[in-house]
Amino acid sequence: MLSRLGALLQEAVGAWEPTLDLLEAFIEHWKGITHYYIESTNENTPVKETDIPWRLKQMLDILVYEERQQAAGEAGPCLEYLLQHKILETLCTLGKAECPPGMRQQVFQFFSKVLAQVQHPLLHYLNVHRPVQKLLRLGGVPGSLTEKEEVQFTTVLCSKIQQDPALLTYILEGKKTVTRKKASKEPTALPREMSNVEDKEHPHSKAPDRGPCGAQALTLQLPTETPEPDGGTGESNLITSLIGLCKSKKGRVALKAQENLLLLVSVAPQAAATYLVQSSPFCPAIVKHLCQLYQSMPTFLDPADIAALEGISWRLPSAPSDEASFLGKEALAAFLGWFDYCDHLVAEAHTVVADALAKAVAERLFVEILQPQLLHVSEQSVLTSTALLTALLRQLRSSALLQEAMAFLLGTEQRPAAPEDSPCTLCAHLIKHCDHLSDEISIATLRLFEELLQKPHEQVVRRLILCHLEGRPYVARGSQEPESYEDTLDLEEDPYFTDGLLDAGFQTSAKPPRAPATNSDGKTAVTEIVNSFLCLVPEEAKTSAFLEETGYDTYVHDAYGLFQECSSRVAPWGWPLALTPLDPHEPEQPFFEGHFLRMLFDRMSRILEQPYNLNLQVTSVLSRLALFPHPLIHEYFLDPYINLAPGCRSLFSVLVRVIGDLMQRIQRVPQFPGKLLLVRKQLMGHIPGEQLDHQTLLQGVVVLEEFCKELAAIAFVKFPPQGPHLHLSPPPEGHV
Repeated sequence: MLSRLGALLQEAVGAWEPTLDLLEAFIEHWKGITHYYIESTNENTPVKETDIPWRLKQMLDILVYEERQQAAGEAGPCLEYLLQHKILETLCTLGKAECPPGMRQQVFQFFSKVLAQVQHPLLHYLNVHRPVQKLLRLGGVPGSLTEKEEVQFTTVLCSKIQQDPALLTYILEGKKTVTRKKASKEPTALPREMSNVEDKEHPHSKAPDRGPCGAQALTLQLPTETPEPDGGTGESNLITSLIGLCKSKKGRVALKAQENLLLLVSVAPQAAATYLVQSSPFCPAIVKHLCQLYQSMPTFLDPADIAALEGISWRLPSAPSDEASFLGKEALAAFLGWFDYCDHLVAEAHTVVADALAKAVAERLFVEILQPQLLHVSEQSVLTSTALLTALLRQLRSSALLQEAMAFLLGTEQRPAAPEDSPCTLCAHLIKHCDHLSDEISIATLRLFEELLQKPHEQVVRRLILCHLEGRPYVARGSQEPESYEDTLDLEEDPYFTDGLLDAGFQTSAKPPRAPATNSDGKTAVTEIVNSFLCLVPEEAKTSAFLEETGYDTYVHDAYGLFQECSSRVAPWGWPLALTPLDPHEPEQPFFEGHFLRMLFDRMSRILEQPYNLNLQVTSVLSRLALFPHPLIHEYFLDPYINLAPGCRSLFSVLVRVIGDLMQRIQRVPQFPGKLLLVRKQLMGHIPGEQLDHQTLLQGVVVLEEFCKELAAIAFVKFPPQGPHLHLSPPPEGHV
């Protein structure tokens, strides 16, 4: 009861003091704190058991109350006293000494509250700026007991910098400022009117230290005119403190520190951005942590496990609890989360910082770590690094880091590859990996290229495809364009494809670069090109008509959405809308489809011999390519009637050869239709899977049929019928 009564009396005194004499009360509370160090004999007493926290609270309240009484922009006597007598410097020294125990926490809290609650600009004053720098050097150590208070302190600083971005340069270059001040012998950056405050009753001019805690704490105070050796350009400042807090095991602390750091780089003016890149450890520290997280992962990871952690965000870097556990799951989640954070830093930062950080990530992570693993002789190393690179590409959004990733993967050589070129670039090696002896490596690398084709960077499709198609060297010179498709190829009409598909049920709005036929009936032209793909697989090799959920109309709806998305992505690239007419007198040029297309066509030609999952990935990449709204891709991938130059092949010609091979193989498989339907049901999960004779062949036929329907759907949405309000209706019941 007595202690509670004493506390109430203290509060009453605290509330009454400002009404008497604010400056006198402020000085009295400060003297009370310093007298504790002079008179205390027990240095192990926790600070919370002393009156220091209460006195600091009273000093804060006095400063806030005093400011309310002052005219706007004027500093009151108590604030002048705080600045002139270097109270913050002394508190910083006491916090560094951590005496009494817990004092550092109290100092962080006091600094945070003073900067947050006092509206008068303080960080411009040397006697505020300098102790702020010193206090920052006390923090940023992962696992510190004061992490919570440190992140609150840095949050206040970042808030002030957001209000006045020029402060960032001042804080980062603080040591230079201190040096200049030292040269001018000015103790503080105070206004002229503050020089009339007398230095009477300064507590440090009193009796010497007597208690051990006082001796330890007060004698640690450095001379105010001597800058510390690791100042603004050293290893510890606001940036490094925040980076240290970003590594905290406490999720909320790490998240707040990351938000603060992201805020700083987003508001940094030119001078601060230049300083961050040239004179601070910002980029090296960020990338060093990224590489450390990479090295902390297991050497080998299953690509399926890596894919299971898609969508990891820096705001939620922990692995989802509902996913199956595997060795290295948390380490993988931490790495992907920090990479996502690096990507956001690059996206939000000043251009100077963004470019430097992107280059640092490319050099340290891509070139020094990932590239040797991608080219390693160990298949497991190649498999893991390829799957990880695919995951990184999927997360990547910032333009600067995307540019570095493209340069890393595609190289800088602009000349189209020749057939005799050896695989001297990383891209060439990766293309070879798509046709690797290991099906797992082939699938993983094909997924990497599929992800690459979805990035908003024109050089991907240009370097892999378009540079080889330009000039249309695959078209035979000296031959006229056919007047109708029937003039060049007479394919049987698919009985399941009717004009009704074009009349109702699905509307398209995309305008093709050119009509696929020269006749005036645009509807017939679309029917011809779509029919060509739907009729490609012979009737005896079709099974989708016997099952639901495998109709052509589903592919049309999916293709329409993917085509709109692709068209939106490439719209800024200014692609032509029509083909350049051929000069019939121009001599034929040798045509090389490029290493990438050659690999895909070779893979496609072996679709009847390859594993099911590999076939799915090959056709998925080809579908992605066919979706691009470029007239050369329209023609080369989706026009069955182009007159190919001697020795050239197109996607359709490859499929025709596969069908020819299939017709011969069918004769050697007894009960082919029944087995084919059984395999389709197995693949759809309708019946349990069991090993059958010729299973690889049968699965390849199913993939082939579905791929032809997918290409027909892509052709339809890219070459819509001319005229308003044309729709697509589902096919007749029971048909494809």
